Amino acid sequence: MSRKESYEQKAEALLSPIIERHGFELVDVEYVKEGGNWYLRAYIDKEGGITVDDCELVSREFGDMLDEEDFIEESYILEVSSPGLGRPLKKEKDYARSMGKKLEIRTFRTIDGQKEFYGTLTAYDESSVTIEAEDGAQMTFQKPDLALIRLAFDF
Repeated sequence: MSRKESYEQKAEALLSPIIERHGFELVDVEYVKEGGNWYLRAYIDKEGGITVDDCELVSREFGDMLDEEDFIEESYILEVSSPGLGRPLKKEKDYARSMGKKLEIRTFRTIDGQKEFYGTLTAYDESSVTIEAEDGAQMTFQKPDLALIRLAFDF
């Protein structure tokens, strides 16, 4: 396991009781380097959406626990936020929640002359995703071929 994965797992283990206590959902935890800075990001959600006050509450409690545990070697910036409307589907629960909803899919390589697809999620498993296009055609994609998969929004 990489140091990055280890940090993310430890952070998730510390964060989970805080999230559960407040009735939130932990969407994701990531430890990434952007520019010259490391970021530990926690994405949280709840029915009806997360507020700035919710993020602040979790950030304070989580920050205190991280200071006590002090398992991350480098200096980093802690961010707690909503995953946003355009969040990618990553976990099984994301797919389950999105069944029957319209998705946007982008692929790494061109398929039938295009890399961007829209359709309603009709099936998924650990290795593939199936959507029904507006013309009724069923399209199945292998997850490793997907550059992006998220809910589609019409504005």
